[in-house]
Amino acid sequence: MRFTPDRRGLGRRALLYARSAPGTYVWLGMLFITTVAVHTMSPELEREFLRERSTNIQGLSEHPLRVLLASALLVDGGYWLPYLLLYSVFHAPAERWLGTLRWLTVCVLAHVLATLISEGAVLVALWEGRAPSSTVNTLDIGVSYALAGIVGVLVYRVPRRWRYGYLALVLLFYGAALAVGRTFTDLGHLVALLIGLACHPLTRGRDPGRARPRNPKETPAARNG
Repeated sequence: MRFTPDRRGLGRRALLYARSAPGTYVWLGMLFITTVAVHTMSPELEREFLRERSTNIQGLSEHPLRVLLASALLVDGGYWLPYLLLYSVFHAPAERWLGTLRWLTVCVLAHVLATLISEGAVLVALWEGRAPSSTVNTLDIGVSYALAGIVGVLVYRVPRRWRYGYLALVLLFYGAALAVGRTFTDLGHLVALLIGLACHPLTRGRDPGRARPRNPKETPAARNG
């Protein structure tokens, strides 16, 4: 007997999973659109496009809100598929567990605060002569700080018997990256992870053992509360 996969069933389950984390997959859809748009540009236009949306010192000093938002709609490196996997593994479970509003709050805090702290460290390095003047225009885009923040807050989602092992693993991962790379981006990732850990108050009232059930009759406000 030949096994034939139920493609309709798989597609239906994938759709239901995506609907259970709408913020995650709407964000992924926007990242897909911007990634495709960037790939259609010439190398010169692409560099200019990304530079205008970079959260470096110059961008933050001239158009802080614009670059913070624009940077969160671009992927670093130009490849979208890895983010599909990472968002499904980390963001989607976090959104289903916390609710869209709390999940988004963690993302925004990690993205904004880690950006400001890491670029503040760049500014101090410039003042002290430890970084070249060109650093003010360094390309700095992407969603990895928000992802690191979600990795951090998910510590409280992991069952207690595995929690400290997970915490040690992620601290080792981001700490080792900073120790080896010693870049301001690596610093930002570790800061974002710590911000996610500091978001413990947002997890109160959420059962760490399972994601929140979705009630079709429940209002968006009630789900996000």
